[in-house]
Amino acid sequence: MKRIAEISVNRIKLYAYHGCHPQERVVGADFYVTISALTEVETSAWKDDQLDGTTDYSRFVSITRREMAIASNLLEHVVARIAAAVLEECPSVLKVSVTIEKENPPFGVLCQGVSVKIEQKR
Repeated sequence: MKRIAEISVNRIKLYAYHGCHPQERVVGADFYVTISALTEVETSAWKDDQLDGTTDYSRFVSITRREMAIASNLLEHVVARIAAAVLEECPSVLKVSVTIEKENPPFGVLCQGVSVKIEQKR
């Protein structure tokens, strides 16, 4: 028997170099990535306490690190890459939501940050 679970890794903090302005590509900024996934969980996970019956959420961190290391102009591009990689590399994931928050964007005003969120289904 399979069940559906939502697995989230919240606010992975990484320093990266995303942005349209040349200075953003030089200076970089702190980013926070949250990944939530609806995933199928097999009996071996919920009954027998075995990792092979669920999605190993450490994969979310590995994927995020790899994709955040590739500088991009748009956060939309980065969230789409992360979501696609999660679906490709984690076969039990049915739906994924990825949010990237950029701390202190270069607006010339005090701002808590900006974020972009995408949801993608298998």
